Amino acid sequence: MESKSTVSHKPVLLQESLKALAVEPGGRYVDCTLGGGGHAAAILEKSSPGGQLLGIDADPTALEAARERLQVYKEYTLLVNENFVNLQAICLKLKFFPVNGILIDLGLSSLQLSGDRGFSFQHDAPLDMRFNPDQKMTAADIVNNSSEAKLAQIIRAYGEESQSYRIARAIIKERPVTTTLQLAKLIEQTIGRKGKIHPATKTFQALRIAVNHELEYLESTLKQSIDLLGHGGRLVVISYHSLEDRIVKQFMHQEARECICPPHTPVCICGHTPRLKLLNRKVIIATETEIKNNPRSRSAKLRAVECIVSHSDNYAITSGHHFVTIAKSTAWLRPVILQKSKIILLAA
Repeated sequence: MESKSTVSHKPVLLQESLKALAVEPGGRYVDCTLGGGGHAAAILEKSSPGGQLLGIDADPTALEAARERLQVYKEYTLLVNENFVNLQAICLKLKFFPVNGILIDLGLSSLQLSGDRGFSFQHDAPLDMRFNPDQKMTAADIVNNSSEAKLAQIIRAYGEESQSYRIARAIIKERPVTTTLQLAKLIEQTIGRKGKIHPATKTFQALRIAVNHELEYLESTLKQSIDLLGHGGRLVVISYHSLEDRIVKQFMHQEARECICPPHTPVCICGHTPRLKLLNRKVIIATETEIKNNPRSRSAKLRAVECIVSHSDNYAITSGHHFVTIAKSTAWLRPVILQKSKIILLAA
């Protein structure tokens, strides 16, 4: 029987994700943001028989909820309580590479939004916003210890909030600000309310990004992910705001280009080798039906690429840059599982 947390969890762009990953029986996949385990469960079901999944999440509460949901697939899963910025180190340690597909869903899970971690201002909670509760810095630390200029810069850069200086000034006068509702009401009183979107939305986004180093970690993880993909492997990323989507789009387009020299360079001197092929030049968004059933999918954008170099070529291309290893993967449980898969498929 599923827990309440897993029942309420609705994975965003599920069918689109499975199609973009090209999930197949016996494949090996990484879910970098396990959350409630919705995407992971669907990947394991579609990759059966013989599919394997490595699930990563910085939030131990989310990881345990996913573990419960994926219990039926426990022999084919590895779950790790870590931040996806350590993706390569995790895969190397577990000898889980090369892989057929990597999924990064950058949205918050239902469990996080409904809990007392301060991610949402729908109910009162401490200003926390940490994915990993063992991390030291919280949103309250930023709000109450930053200078006015620094606080305004964070709100503007990570929340794209045009009223950042007014908000920062109001926070400084009100400090200490310790709860979600206190901060949300303060922002509403400061800049007013227009339309359906709450005026505190952008500030909360900015604080969450700053607390968890989300943009820096995303850039690093994207670079690491290519080096773990086998030839034909897929990288699928679901983002929810323009800052994330811009990083993903620029990275994918750059790695798919033959030349990355500055526009006015007369002759190519970069020596760049494209490693990716774009699978969707136009971003994939949720259907009206999905948005109606799951409002959180409204802002979701999916981009996908395919690795067009072999794993061994990847070593040569990236040598001296980001990913260098002389290790040979023995593949976690893979020989036994693949042999079983062949027997099942031949008998079918």
